[in-house]
Amino acid sequence: MASGAVGTVTRGTTNTNRLRRVDRWIAALPELRRATDPLVVDLGYGASGVTALELHQRLAKARADVQVLGLEIEPGRVRTANEQLARVRAGGTPFDPAARIAFGLGGFEVPLPDGRHAAVIRAFNVLRQYREVDVAAAWERMQSRLQPHGVLVEGTCDEIGRIASWIALDREGPRSLTISLRRRGLEAPSVVAERLPKALIHRNVPGERVHRFLSELDREWQIHSPLAAYGPRQRWIAVAEGMRGAGWPVLGGRKRWRLGELTVAWEAVAPSE
Repeated sequence: MASGAVGTVTRGTTNTNRLRRVDRWIAALPELRRATDPLVVDLGYGASGVTALELHQRLAKARADVQVLGLEIEPGRVRTANEQLARVRAGGTPFDPAARIAFGLGGFEVPLPDGRHAAVIRAFNVLRQYREVDVAAAWERMQSRLQPHGVLVEGTCDEIGRIASWIALDREGPRSLTISLRRRGLEAPSVVAERLPKALIHRNVPGERVHRFLSELDREWQIHSPLAAYGPRQRWIAVAEGMRGAGWPVLGGRKRWRLGELTVAWEAVAPSE
């Protein structure tokens, strides 16, 4: 473990293309596109550096000068990632040999050189093994490492990236929840319940806002089942429009809904006191 690193070693599960849903959401963030220092941290990338390399590859299409720093608290994983990076530099992979990416030791304290702060911190499948009571402190540490208009993206997904959800936070606190699903073959949007971020996963019970949110999503999905004849994309767009029409604070529009995403303001799903 890195000296002073905060956190515990995760299982390290890593699969190619697993984080594509959250990556394309980050690529569209105005905060990244406007940042004067486009530094993005991939915190807890796991047993392989591939998700950090994919993150850079995707973000570079939106911001050519983006820089990605992958952080892990397990030294062996950092060595593995740097060995992968050496192969990238040698031109033996599909990734850009000149990619602005590095790997280092670190945890929730997010050690950054030269007093820099991050435009974006992606912490995916990291807090899943922690207790709910530990979340606030981990968030606070990571938030403190953000630029004034930076974004912390903390969430969870399944092993192949077909079901994902994440919370976006700024330096003040949580601002939204996004779910992103593969709609083909989807029986009910509430399948995401098992992949909610740690702050919400134990709150999916009657009386909690997130439970009502998922129940309403399922209801809209069933109401619009006749649109399945036109494809799952049209059905999902109708669901999003139905949620907004019912008064849910749905953020974004069709461009994001077409990708299987739905984002709501945090107050709509925040845990009850």
